[in-house]
Amino acid sequence: MGREGHIVPLDTHAVTKKTAAARSWIMLDCTGEGTVLDVDKYAIMHRVQIHARDLRILDPLLSYPSTILGRERAIVVNLEHIKAIITAEEVLLRDPTDDNVIPIVEELKRRLPPANAFRQGPGDGNEQFNGQNDVEAGEEDESPFEFRALEVALEAICSFLDARTTELETAAYPALDELTSKISSRNLDRVRKLKSAMTRLTARVQKVRDELEQLLDDDDDMADLYLSRKMASSSPISGSGAPNWLPASPTIASKISRASRASAATFRGDENDVEELEMLLEAYFMQVDGTLNKLTTLREYIDDTEDYINIQLDNHRNQLIQLELFLSSGTVCLSIYSLVAGIFGMNIPYTWNDGHGFMFKWVVILSGVVCASLFVLIISYARHKGLVGS
Repeated sequence: MGREGHIVPLDTHAVTKKTAAARSWIMLDCTGEGTVLDVDKYAIMHRVQIHARDLRILDPLLSYPSTILGRERAIVVNLEHIKAIITAEEVLLRDPTDDNVIPIVEELKRRLPPANAFRQGPGDGNEQFNGQNDVEAGEEDESPFEFRALEVALEAICSFLDARTTELETAAYPALDELTSKISSRNLDRVRKLKSAMTRLTARVQKVRDELEQLLDDDDDMADLYLSRKMASSSPISGSGAPNWLPASPTIASKISRASRASAATFRGDENDVEELEMLLEAYFMQVDGTLNKLTTLREYIDDTEDYINIQLDNHRNQLIQLELFLSSGTVCLSIYSLVAGIFGMNIPYTWNDGHGFMFKWVVILSGVVCASLFVLIISYARHKGLVGS
C-alpha cells in the first residue's frame, strides 16, 4: 500500500504493538472481507479524508464522550469501546483484537454483504442474467452500506450496556436484600461498591442516550450521515462508465452503480428525507432508554434501601437513648439511697439510736421505697412527654 502501511490478512492475527503513533485497525469492505491495517493516523486521515480533530476523538488514550459525527465522506463513531470510521464503501474499526471488539468484527462480516448478493454458479449466460434480474429487483429494499454498519455498532453498544446492567442487577438486588436483613460492615461496603459501579454505568448509558437524542432532534445532522446519497449527488453516474470510487469487482461495481442511481433519484426528490435513519435511531434510542430506566429503577431501590436502613438506625439510636434515660434515672435514685446510707454510716452519736436499733431497719426500708417511687415517677413523666415508648 505504499505510504499507508502494510496489510496483514485477518486470519493470521499478526497485529504487533507499536508506538502511540501507529495503531492497529481492521478494514471491512462491502463484501464483508476484512484486512488488518497497521498504519499511523496520517494514513487513516488521508484514506477517509477526515481532520485530525475527528481522529483524535477515536484515540483510546483520550477521554471523549460518546459521539456520532457525520462528515463529508465518513461517519466517525465513538461509542465506548467501539471506535470506527464508516464510509460509503468500507468500515475501519480500531483495536480489532480487543475482546469486546472481536464479536463486532464477526457481526460486521456477517451483515455487511447485501442480503441479495449476487451468487454466480455453473450454467449458461441466461441463468446468470436471470440471477442479475433478481438482484436488481431486491436492490430497492437494501439499506445503504453505512446504515448497515452503523446499525451493527448501535446494536453492539446497546447490547453491551444492557448486559452490564443485567449483571449489575443480578449482583445488586441480593446484596441490598441481605443488607436490609443484616446491617454489617461487609454488607455496607459491598453495597457501596455496587452503587459506585451503578453511578459510572448510568453516566455511560446517559451519554449514549443523549447522543442518539441529539441526532434525532436535528434532521440536518441525520442528513449528514447519508454518505451514499451525498456521494451520488456529487459524483453522478455517466453513461460511459462508473465513478472512480467504485470497487474493481464488476459485480460490486454494478451493484453500487444501481444503488447510486437510486440514491441520486432520492436526493433529487427530497434531500431532507431522513425517515429510514430516523427509524433506525429511534429503535436503538428506545433500547438504550430502557436500559437507563432499569438503572433508574435500581437507583430508586438503592435509595429506598438506604432510607429503610436510616430508619432502622434511627430506631436503634432511639432505643439507646431510652436505655440511657433508664440508666440515668436509676443512677439518680441509687445516688439518693447511697446518700442516706452514707449519712447514717458516719461515726456520729444519735440519742434516738441508744436502745432503739430497730430504727435502722425502717430508715433503710423507707429510703428504698422513696427511691423506687422517684424512679417510677421519672419514667412515668418521660412516657407522658413521649420521650420513651409505651
